[in-house]
Amino acid sequence: MGTARFGGIRKRICLAWLPDVKVGDYVIVHVGFAISRMDETEAMKTLKLFEAVDGALDELKLPDPDDRGDVEFPRKGA
Repeated sequence: MGTARFGGIRKRICLAWLPDVKVGDYVIVHVGFAISRMDETEAMKTLKLFEAVDGALDELKLPDPDDRGDVEFPRKGA
């Protein structure tokens, strides 16, 4: 698990599909999962597109009911 910041919003996300992601990397997040890494230039273009759509980021500012701190998931075979 990790924390992503975008548009002034912080959300907990699952990094299971991108285990080699590092602090400072840019990722595409879908339904709480980091699904792809992107470079900074492309990330900035994408954020500008979201900002251009009136209110596009507003729904993301709602509290996340599943964000209760760190959650431990059982590992396979454990």
